[in-house]
Amino acid sequence: MANRQIVVACKNVEAQYVEMMVPLYSYGCERKVKKTLSHLKGIYSVTVDYNQQKVTVWGICNKYDVLSTMRSKRKEARFWKPEENIEMEDDDEAQPPSPPPPSIPPVHSNKPSLALMKARSLSWKAWKKIFARSYSF
Repeated sequence: MANRQIVVACKNVEAQYVEMMVPLYSYGCERKVKKTLSHLKGIYSVTVDYNQQKVTVWGICNKYDVLSTMRSKRKEARFWKPEENIEMEDDDEAQPPSPPPPSIPPVHSNKPSLALMKARSLSWKAWKKIFARSYSF
């Protein structure tokens, strides 16, 4: 274990700042963003400014990977600088559209559904509670 070395893939590896505009609706969103981005490899710090709706990430990372991770939580996330967004849109347009997934015919089985099986297993007391609640308007 002690004899292992870290081999750098390229010589010009530097930490960078990635600034994004992310819609934040509450302070819970702020925590969600910090938690999501802090789990990425190579991220040193995540700063969230709730008033400006701005997220700043510092670390050794690919900015497009950071944005795609952020878009998994907030679809409207984009880079802070408009010129970087134009580069991202050009990359999306260059990719050909993917074909639609093949349609799978429905499988009919003679087994009852899980909900029906649960309904059959209810006790008399449970049924009584259900009907007592449904008729109390």
